[in-house]
Amino acid sequence: MSVAPILGIEQVGPHLAGIAADAFARNLADAKWRLSNLYTIVDKSGAEIVFEPNEHQERFFGRLHWRNIVLKARQVGYSTATELLGLDSCLFSPNFAAGVIAQDRHAATTIFRRLKLAYDRLPPLLRERIPLVRDSSSELAFANGSSFVVTTSARAATLQFLHISEFGRICAHYPDQAHEIVTGSLPAAQSGIIVIESTAQGRDGAFYEMTQTALASQQSNKKLSRIDYRLHFTPWWGCADYQIARDIDPAAGKAADYFARLEAAIGQQISPAQRAWYLATRDAEFSGDWQLMKQEYPSTPEEAFEQSTEGAYYAEQLAAARRQGRITDIPYDPRVPVNTFWDLGRDDDTVIWFHQHVDGWDNWIDFFEAAGEPFSFYVSHMQSLGYVWGKHYLPHDGEHRAWGATALQTPQDMLEALGLRNIMPVPRTPDISIGIRQLRDAFPRYRFDQTKCQAGIDHLDHYRKMWNERLGAWSETPTKNGHQHAADAIRQHAQAFVAPRHDDEGRYKRRRVGALAA
Repeated sequence: MSVAPILGIEQVGPHLAGIAADAFARNLADAKWRLSNLYTIVDKSGAEIVFEPNEHQERFFGRLHWRNIVLKARQVGYSTATELLGLDSCLFSPNFAAGVIAQDRHAATTIFRRLKLAYDRLPPLLRERIPLVRDSSSELAFANGSSFVVTTSARAATLQFLHISEFGRICAHYPDQAHEIVTGSLPAAQSGIIVIESTAQGRDGAFYEMTQTALASQQSNKKLSRIDYRLHFTPWWGCADYQIARDIDPAAGKAADYFARLEAAIGQQISPAQRAWYLATRDAEFSGDWQLMKQEYPSTPEEAFEQSTEGAYYAEQLAAARRQGRITDIPYDPRVPVNTFWDLGRDDDTVIWFHQHVDGWDNWIDFFEAAGEPFSFYVSHMQSLGYVWGKHYLPHDGEHRAWGATALQTPQDMLEALGLRNIMPVPRTPDISIGIRQLRDAFPRYRFDQTKCQAGIDHLDHYRKMWNERLGAWSETPTKNGHQHAADAIRQHAQAFVAPRHDDEGRYKRRRVGALAA
């Protein structure tokens, strides 16, 4: 029996009262013990409880790497576990700098309050030994030289621990903030531990790309270096809480097919109670929307990133094209001229869609994009294709001057000087929404080559409305996320192309292969 003094409620709080002082001191040297006994959180019912890691959080702590990507189902508890790990490191490691980057100020405030509660409910003995020296609205600084900051950017800081919360949502809704995080915040923590966690938000941005890289490393059993990201994924069916006893028929229609495919993919059965929970949650939280359910409660990493259609301009049109087999192999027809539709960029992308009108169909047979290149680069690429050319549709700024060295040349002038003929500038639409509606109307006649046009199709998939942070809703303004160039280029077709009369289609004479002149 220990002869050391027994600590009382006033020293360590009620749940640790009666522990011997020497035992308490030994326990404090064990991070696992600290993370199971010291920190208070608010549970789902709103009650304050002592944090005890669940099985998923335990596994996360045990697999923690220098670089970590967490793809999660909702309410598994990764965020809480990560925040407490950072706080614990600050308290028990002198001169340790930790930070959380949140998606917006409201989220940052919520996270900071969780951290402050965890500190305020520490045993009084610990708060006396490690007092706060600064307590602002976003930063806790401790007497041991450590600090924990919660913000929306951390470019100027040097951190030993960085947690980026809901990075997928940041990439989807706030691309400028995502760029700042990638270029500024991540380098600030390059020598420490990084945890990036989020639910999936479609295939747009750095979170998707980083997750795919980490997934590939996991699937190939790659030995990770310090700078490689380790994937942590918990599916909804791996959570014991996600099951209910309810009279729902999961054996009918689409649900039966879905669960059959899932069981085959994961090699285990999904119980009736799990099925009932899944379908009830889908209906109650997402009004029966399978896509949102898969996004927020994924069964596999691949399913999490099935293309979200939220806010996408052409989601319905692309889905119809896929269902109807209009994204397939579309060969070049040498009897029919190829038209091109452009979007022009100086410092950003220039894109070109290649089109043929064949038997009443608008066939998109090729796509090309590059950035920062002169017009001669694009014309040279076109010459290499060997197509017979029709007309070349430029956006309205194709007639604007001050592009050339003499400030008197237009893009049309410069392309004509390179041998391009039959150039057709498309008048500017007074309202972009009109052009978007025109393109939607034209889409049922579109067929795409699934290989050569894949990059362009990806851009159309990701062409989205801008997120209005103040209203918490999608606006009618397109997001400038790099995908707008392909959408603007193909829109020239819907706005300006007039199909040849049927009796004219057979009159085209084949031109010299590679010739740009009509």
